Amino acid sequence: MTAVLPRRRPAAAYRRARGSTGFLEWVAIHSIALALGLMFLLPLVFVCLTAVMSDRQALTAELWPRQWQWANFVTVFEKAPLLTYLGNSLLYSGVATAGMLVSSVPAAYALARLRWRGRNLAFLAVVAAMMLPPQVVAVPLYLLWARLDLTGTVWPLVIPYLLGDFFSIFLLRQFFLTIPRDYVDAARADGCSEAGVLLRVIVPMARPGIAAAALFSFLYTWNDYFGPLLYTAERPESWTLSVALASFRGMHRVEWNLTMAATVLVMLPALVLFLVAQKTFVKGITFTGVKG
Repeated sequence: MTAVLPRRRPAAAYRRARGSTGFLEWVAIHSIALALGLMFLLPLVFVCLTAVMSDRQALTAELWPRQWQWANFVTVFEKAPLLTYLGNSLLYSGVATAGMLVSSVPAAYALARLRWRGRNLAFLAVVAAMMLPPQVVAVPLYLLWARLDLTGTVWPLVIPYLLGDFFSIFLLRQFFLTIPRDYVDAARADGCSEAGVLLRVIVPMARPGIAAAALFSFLYTWNDYFGPLLYTAERPESWTLSVALASFRGMHRVEWNLTMAATVLVMLPALVLFLVAQKTFVKGITFTGVKG
């Protein structure tokens, strides 16, 4: 009597079955992340679809454009001087970010690697200043800049970053603590000054943390609405994109397609910057706060 051997499944069918099972397992494991991702993505998709609708369809409940109106992105430049507002936003975000790095990196290094009396008290002051709402000091700061005749420009927004940013100092200080002290001691033993240690050892090794702090600063200033509205409201030629977008919505409250097209144009630079620097940003956030 001959034994009947079980039929083997073809290798291709086995791989397909295994691949489908692996995909279902991946979906099951990441279901919550996928649901949250869709929740954050759907408003962005809605804005992009409305931006290419006609004026009449944008006021209806239809979600998919009947005709793709790509000319809306050209029309918004005819309705408002967006290039002027773009220049003001780039001036605000670019100079503020550069000033933050120049002033906050040495301060964070002093709090992380230098031993001096009152260092812990100074760090507590930095943490306390992070918790202070900007609206609390808005009135005295506005009076100060008004006496200096700087209201109506973006300079009251830029100059404070030249003196340091408390959140950036905290973030950089936490990242500097993750750098082994042996590198710093070796540089000092070789005769490096503190400035040399900072520029030749700390800064090259802390590039992910510095990039994360710079990206945080750029995105915050790019999206800032309260500050530009407070200091530049009376001079439209000094508006940033955030203030101009709110005013554009007021002037064209019925033309939602143009409002959404302007919104897409405002979001695009920040989105591209984040996608380009995503790996460095995530690495900087991951290593920040390992040591206290």
